[in-house]
Amino acid sequence: MLFPLLSLVPLASATLLPFTPQHIFSNPPSHDEESALRIPTAYESAVLGRRVLALTPLGTLSTIFPSPHDGAEELEQRPSGLAGMPIGMMDYIADCEDSGNPTILAINIATSFRNAAAGSNISLSLQWTPPYPPSKRISLSSSEKEAVPYSAANLPRFSLLGYLEKVEDADTEGLKKCFVDTHPDSKYWLPGNRIHTSEWARFVVQDVYWVGGFGDRAYIGWIDAVDWKNVTKKEWEDVRLPGEKKGWKEWAADSLREWEL
Repeated sequence: MLFPLLSLVPLASATLLPFTPQHIFSNPPSHDEESALRIPTAYESAVLGRRVLALTPLGTLSTIFPSPHDGAEELEQRPSGLAGMPIGMMDYIADCEDSGNPTILAINIATSFRNAAAGSNISLSLQWTPPYPPSKRISLSSSEKEAVPYSAANLPRFSLLGYLEKVEDADTEGLKKCFVDTHPDSKYWLPGNRIHTSEWARFVVQDVYWVGGFGDRAYIGWIDAVDWKNVTKKEWEDVRLPGEKKGWKEWAADSLREWEL
């Protein structure tokens, strides 16, 4: 299923969109369904997000430090006064159940999982990192050199809010193969290893906050959790994200350069 707007992602298009600087800081007026500037719907953005989840092996888990109890501060050797302080840590994830609920190999001694076990709320943030740089940039300096090979602000990112749920043993064989295929080194930390206690966890999504890119051409806002989970594999397989293939152009690459001059 290919949505309008060149598979839903105008910034990946080979056809340059007209540059309208007055819309950089506000949404444009409504457009009909076929307009080149039509902002994707929340559901279309959910489809893109499910593709990002399927193709992205790393995420950031954010939790809150609990109040000290049972010698937790001494065990972690953490500074005093951290109760209520948020912390974000990178972790391995995999889309093993194709349900919108990511699979995580929870290492119980790790800070994120200790905080969650102590009652912390938890969120998981992901961003789309294109495998190929664009053939034309919107933000190159005159020296044509930049530390980041693409405009990160122009690309999708989102946060999943929910909770961790232990996966029962009967479900874990398929998860094990999927997760190790995604993260070969994770075989050293599988449940039953001799180094750390670990278990399979499912991140159950309750809310989704999405930023699809620049707000004058991408949806920014909440995605209904039911819509998020109802996206089918065929739907997310049929769309494409910017930079999945070589030769893409960032949004308004030529027009913006002319406007700056």
